Amino acid sequence: MALRRAVIAAAVTAAVAFSTVGAGATPAPPRSPVVRATQTTQAAQVAQTAERPAVTADEPVCVRIKGAQACVGPDGSDRPGITVEDTADDRSHPAVEYYLNGYLGTQYVIHNLARHGEVRGNREIGRVVTFRAALYQGDHRVRYGRWKTVRNMAKYPVKRETRTTPAEARAKSRTCASTKNAATVCFSERKTFVYACDTRADEYQARAEYFVGGDPTTRFEIHQLAGLGTCGRAEHGELSVSMYRASVYDHSRRRATKGYQYN
Repeated sequence: MALRRAVIAAAVTAAVAFSTVGAGATPAPPRSPVVRATQTTQAAQVAQTAERPAVTADEPVCVRIKGAQACVGPDGSDRPGITVEDTADDRSHPAVEYYLNGYLGTQYVIHNLARHGEVRGNREIGRVVTFRAALYQGDHRVRYGRWKTVRNMAKYPVKRETRTTPAEARAKSRTCASTKNAATVCFSERKTFVYACDTRADEYQARAEYFVGGDPTTRFEIHQLAGLGTCGRAEHGELSVSMYRASVYDHSRRRATKGYQYN
């Protein structure tokens, strides 16, 4: 009887020992092919990201067409604000057309009238800028590119201003001029701003066309598209207005204007 108990105890001990060793030696179940594929894909993505060059916050964002390049960049970039470069030696001149802060009631245009290789622009931009490059022959646009939107480029963005009336623009400004009671341009020289106001209920648009800082190679335009009693505003920092006029347009055709006035 004692011998039988000893045999049983030995068998139990051997079974426990085998179970413990076997549990430690049993290989893990094979991984799912989906898991392996996912991990492989993630590793590849990490490798690709590591190989990509880092994009710094000081790099401008640009769009290009044949003959023109337009860029929007932060203060620390080589092209701060919004700029347009003439990239072709021809009879056309480049321009950048843009909207600020998502508001489509006012369009801005900067015409670069300098020579091939020159860059012109304005540092005052909003938190959101939607822009495109265009090519002009005289006052006629002959080519344009796709719109592009960038955000948060400006350290001190221009605020959106859409509720100013012509009367308020006159009250805030030092100088105003009008064309046939249909378009008004007003401006002030301290932290220079310019208004373009629509003062007649018709199908035409009011425009302010002007030069700043005595530079004849850069023409600025404000196209007021929102209709009667509305004004669009542009800012130019410390640069003063040197020549200006108010005009009325039917799309790209000028309907009424006067000669430029000198400030």
